[in-house]
Amino acid sequence: MMGPIEFWKMSGSGNDFILIDNREGRIPEEEMALLVERACRRRISVGADGVIFVVSSSACDFGWRFFNADGGEVEMCGNGGRCVSRFACLKGIAGPEMTFETLAGPVSAQVKGRRVKILMPKPGPAFLDIDLECQEGWAHCDFINTGVPHVVVSVEDLDHHPVATQGRFIRYHARFSPEGTNANFMKRIGPGRLALRTYERGVEDETLACGTGAIASALIAATRGMADSPVAVKTKGGEELVIHFERNNRQFEKVWLEGNTTIVYEGRLNPEALEG
Repeated sequence: MMGPIEFWKMSGSGNDFILIDNREGRIPEEEMALLVERACRRRISVGADGVIFVVSSSACDFGWRFFNADGGEVEMCGNGGRCVSRFACLKGIAGPEMTFETLAGPVSAQVKGRRVKILMPKPGPAFLDIDLECQEGWAHCDFINTGVPHVVVSVEDLDHHPVATQGRFIRYHARFSPEGTNANFMKRIGPGRLALRTYERGVEDETLACGTGAIASALIAATRGMADSPVAVKTKGGEELVIHFERNNRQFEKVWLEGNTTIVYEGRLNPEALEG
């Protein structure tokens, strides 16, 4: 591996990411996955839920390559999208209103200080009452793809729900093989307000927040008549994400994800932190 790599550590409502400006191609594509897997190790390296490489784009202000902590590349990450938007704005890569290229399609963003709002790719249709083996505490089990696949389970006792064990059961269920799915556990806590806990594919554990999961839960709640736009989703980390959307019969359009971002620190990743 080459010498020290400059990076930013950022958090989007509890999801933490390593961000690297790779527009000059210093980190070859074939080395990205291994760098991610090793840099995301907590205690012995930087530690993060994922890594974002900013790359050049001929169609948008910039492009990104997003990798989960296990080194697997995925199409979209809502909280990562908000972090990279603020990163690009502060680094002069783009203005406060921008569009960046993802594997899920172009994503538009608006940056106002720490607050970032991104227009997500159009989600797929909602599928209610999908056929999974019902587990203890489930009221409903639904599915929607919001750039990445999400199962949304409605529960009553969210605080004490076994998210890790049931999340792993859903994530690796044969129905979603081989890629797997994310698993969300949702509870309505008031008019237009939800509480959410998410087991994330690629992180392979519960995370403090999940942007695409918050969107999935809001859209499922709307489909079930539990909420209308905008929907505030309280994350495991305590922050709230706000989801704005329009409905056209059973289809959702103009889905925006809004929330705060935090710059944790800037640093230089030493090659020693990437050793096996």
